[in-house]
Amino acid sequence: MVEQDKLPPVVTLGANPVKLWGLTMAERVARIARANGAPADVEGAAIAAQGPAILSNAAFAWDPAWFKYVTSHPGMVLTLGGIPALAHAADGAQAARIAEAMNAGTPLSGSIDLEVVAYESGPTIENKQLRKRETPFLTALTPQSVRTIERASYFGAYKGVTDVLTKYLWPEWALVLTRICAKLHITPNMVTAVGAVFCVAATVLFAYGHYWLGMALGLVFMVLDTVDGKLARCTITSSEWGNVADHGMDLVHPPFWWWFWATGLGTWGLAYDQTTFWWVQGAIQGGYIVQRLIEGLFMKQNGLMHIHVWRKFDSQFRLITARRNPNMVILFVAMLFARPDLGLIAVAWWTAISCLIHAVRLVQAWIVRARGGTITSWLSDA
Repeated sequence: MVEQDKLPPVVTLGANPVKLWGLTMAERVARIARANGAPADVEGAAIAAQGPAILSNAAFAWDPAWFKYVTSHPGMVLTLGGIPALAHAADGAQAARIAEAMNAGTPLSGSIDLEVVAYESGPTIENKQLRKRETPFLTALTPQSVRTIERASYFGAYKGVTDVLTKYLWPEWALVLTRICAKLHITPNMVTAVGAVFCVAATVLFAYGHYWLGMALGLVFMVLDTVDGKLARCTITSSEWGNVADHGMDLVHPPFWWWFWATGLGTWGLAYDQTTFWWVQGAIQGGYIVQRLIEGLFMKQNGLMHIHVWRKFDSQFRLITARRNPNMVILFVAMLFARPDLGLIAVAWWTAISCLIHAVRLVQAWIVRARGGTITSWLSDA
């Protein structure tokens, strides 16, 4: 295994004018390399003299997940149709041989000292960041395949474990917006900023009881909340500041939505009495904080593994657990009956139930470790 901060130079071999998300493969690979702390833009002609190297064939487009997988295995070559697409040459001799095959577009002349992984065999890898196990895409990059590859790239950037709306309702909407943003050179941070405006506007509308309009603007924000992350991953433009802004907004705004939803009930003549108001807010706000603390404690005690990927049940429960999007579904149903007051009470109950389930899972993990067991993700065993 190779530490990501000690990677050898990364080289893209061959000339391919076809662009993916507005980037040539050389530009895309260089961004992926820099994002992983590897030197890029090395002259291919000097490979043999440089020793170990990461080699990418410009004729192919591949998911960034392959980069971390291949670069952690010196001597590994990922092939498609027998032709090397991405490889980690352990020394100069391997690099020269792999480079020759890539430049010629032919299979390797010899692979006795290499670990050849044929894409056709369907190898799967765990993506801990996106909480899923899959076979990431690898495809020949041609003008005819661009849209298909962009679609694969986009869905490859999706978290495998997330809420029901993000997973099933708006992926196609967000794909269209992601393509538009990439074409217009709109950055992920710009999308995050626009989304923040819609988020604040929705909060104000909730405070004045304009629930339908507030939910409409909230929906725009929720879709944009998906777009900024996908745009960053597809165009390889993730940044520390952007990540903080995006996740910070996600973390901070829900309590304000639920608070001002409650204060807006007065305009409907459905205001809670003081006792009910504080019980509802206590359950929602307190439950939100406790649930986040449970998630953080679970990660701290189990090697940064999310509680949602421990067992298959946890991943399935993440679809509906009391987070913003599932809560908005509850409120939407309540609005169909013109009872925003009962909707928020339902959110309070669901928050308490979800919090209890997570607390039980945390205790169960403690018991497993106390008995000498280990906590591993079911995705690692898939």
